[in-house]
Amino acid sequence: MLLSKTSKIGVSALALTLSIAASAALAQDTPSWCGPNEASLALLDGFGGNSWRLVTTASGKEEVAKCPSITQFEYADGQGNTQKAISDINSMVARGIKGLVVFGDAGPAVLPALTNTYRAGAVVVPYRVNVGGEAGKNYTKFIGSSFRNDGVNWGNWIKEQLPDGGNLLFISGPAGNSQGVDELEGMKSVLDDSYVFINPAPFAVTNWDPSLTQQVLSAEIAKNDKIDVIVSDFGPSLVGALPVFGEFGRSIPAIATSDGNSLSCFWADTHDANPGFDLFTVATGNDNVRLAVQWAVAEVTGGTPPSEEIFTAPVYENSVTGEPNAVDCRKELPGSIYLSAEMSGENQAKAVGE
Repeated sequence: MLLSKTSKIGVSALALTLSIAASAALAQDTPSWCGPNEASLALLDGFGGNSWRLVTTASGKEEVAKCPSITQFEYADGQGNTQKAISDINSMVARGIKGLVVFGDAGPAVLPALTNTYRAGAVVVPYRVNVGGEAGKNYTKFIGSSFRNDGVNWGNWIKEQLPDGGNLLFISGPAGNSQGVDELEGMKSVLDDSYVFINPAPFAVTNWDPSLTQQVLSAEIAKNDKIDVIVSDFGPSLVGALPVFGEFGRSIPAIATSDGNSLSCFWADTHDANPGFDLFTVATGNDNVRLAVQWAVAEVTGGTPPSEEIFTAPVYENSVTGEPNAVDCRKELPGSIYLSAEMSGENQAKAVGE
């Protein structure tokens, strides 16, 4: 059947209306930090070879995918080699990548490469690890993490459990790492001298390595008859070490740490046999990368930057009160995922290859 002229006008008007509605819906779904200018973006790790980095990288890719203006996305893993990490940065610039989000594991060692990249006109956003320098001179913006706030949250929980003080064992990563120093500062801002840190100052060094964590914990248990709370800034590294308490005929004490499915499921399996094993976690911080991505995308596409410049990890689990969550164990999923992350547990399982 042929359409009349009037009908054709009506159909055209309907099509135009639908097109405008579709465009409006797309605009509504596009985040404000995603601007209209097409651009390329790269995510660079100094070391990408553990489950936390795999989930974090996948989270970064997931965030980038929210912005259709990013037409090219690249990733590079420095593999723990500072020279490779520097080479990766330089390579992205040579390839014409316009925006870089950088986890600068090597710290200030990568600052010259970042500075050269920024001066060449690229948007450069280092995050989480302090690389030195300053925004507007060496890079576009540094997106940090409020490790001090984690320490404050741990300290407040410790005070609730031990109002009269106690012996604390604080373990962190490499010697002198700024994360551990900031966390200790946060704890000491709320804990007085009745809370004694029995570890070597500022913390017992474990490099966040499970085998070294076990060695350190064994030594500290042997030296100290009384450990009321263990504080660790990477909870999953404790899982292989905590059974050492049983070897000494002692119960696992309370733990204030960061979350991980392996730790939560270990608590679920062992809590009844260790009634003093209370657990308090903050989010492990995979979503720190999302804030860094939002800043880089905003700068490179002409979007609206986020209002926040520091990622603040929320409290995640509290076995004592169940607030904001009870201990969250999902045994059907890999232990090497972090249920506090925005990414679904199922997608995290894919990211870690399990």
